[in-house]
Amino acid sequence: MCSALESGLYPNVEFFSAPVLHGLGIRSAAMPAVFALSRIAGWTGHILEQLADNRLIRPSARYVGPGARSMVDSR
Repeated sequence: MCSALESGLYPNVEFFSAPVLHGLGIRSAAMPAVFALSRIAGWTGHILEQLADNRLIRPSARYVGPGARSMVDSR
């Protein structure tokens, strides 16, 4: 298993696709463009959904970080 996953960090898709693209002979300098091109279908799908429903689509998430804290003036 990948050490990033063992540490509880979940990498984005580029973490896994970069070695595949490298193996296919794609130059490192071209990888950001290839990543963006591969996401155009998803971006387009989100835009079409937003236009159809006239609302923004927000991913579901639950914040598990620290609670509210008071501000301390550092002046």
